Amino acid sequence: MTSTPDHDDHGFASALRLPEPLAPDPSTAPGLRWGVISPGHIADQFTATAHRATQSRIVAVSSRSQERAEEFAGKHGAAGAFGSVEAMLEAGDIDAVYVASPHAQHYQYARAVLEADLPVVVEKAFTLNAPQAEDLFQLAGRRQLFVMEAMWARFLPQYDVLRQVLDSGVLGGIIEVAAEHGQFFEEDAEHRLYAPELGGGALLDLGVYPLSFAQMVVGDLTDPAIQGDLAFTGVDAYVGLLARGARGGRARVATTLQARMPNEAVVVGTDGTARLSGPFYAPGTLTVTLRDGRSARFEHPGPSGDGMAYEIAEAARCITAGDLESPVMNWEDTISVMRTMDAARAALGVTYPQEEQA
Repeated sequence: MTSTPDHDDHGFASALRLPEPLAPDPSTAPGLRWGVISPGHIADQFTATAHRATQSRIVAVSSRSQERAEEFAGKHGAAGAFGSVEAMLEAGDIDAVYVASPHAQHYQYARAVLEADLPVVVEKAFTLNAPQAEDLFQLAGRRQLFVMEAMWARFLPQYDVLRQVLDSGVLGGIIEVAAEHGQFFEEDAEHRLYAPELGGGALLDLGVYPLSFAQMVVGDLTDPAIQGDLAFTGVDAYVGLLARGARGGRARVATTLQARMPNEAVVVGTDGTARLSGPFYAPGTLTVTLRDGRSARFEHPGPSGDGMAYEIAEAARCITAGDLESPVMNWEDTISVMRTMDAARAALGVTYPQEEQA
């Protein structure tokens, strides 16, 4: 933490100062050669950010459409463009793989990567359900391979500062963490968020952010009370959840496909609050306000478009070091969040076709 002559019992200066983020500059992380599965919007962001803000490079891409793969490769200067995941993995010359497909395909693609003895980073939500996640982590453990959920928000500098604030105890006992993520999407049966076969619904795409945030702050969520509404296709359109945190305090989370919410996150303690301005899951502002009136803010230190660089750099550091998981987004945290989403879907009666077949 930044030091000044006078400090309170928590180690903060009497004129409140926030700690500096501990995460290294993403540009200093080792560079890896990445293969990308499914060249959509999120893969485009991942690739552009990696090339702009890290030493890693995307050198191969696979798609079910050879034409789409070639278009993506040409745009980003990737040497390899493949019409299938199998072809990309067989070609080799990559150090790690990033899975950017719809949720319903995460499990099969990530398993194929692990069976090819390559580390993998998988977009959130990690899988359709907790059993799929557990199977992937067990396989990774047997093969001694790195796996990480690409919950990019957890790697951002303001999250690092918030974790230090929480560890310091300056907020006192945590009473509640509240977060929401809602966006408006026109009702369209062809859109992936309304499609059950693609793992659609608010929870896996939007709700995973506030749920992961809440789990980070108060631990595993237990005794959940769940309310919700279904969309015309049977996926979850609105979910509200109130739960108890394993480390104390409550979590209050909401997500919807039907409206844009403030998309903020607030941690409320007996001695103060910490607020992440909307959207809380992207580079932005952390404001800490204590009960005695002192307040301090932390602003994202770099360009707002570089947010994904921190997760890319973390994966590169861990893979180079031979680690199997990242302490920032470890396997247990991913499974915990998946179990909470499983419980919410079960309460609302949402089952995906792949789960019915299984």
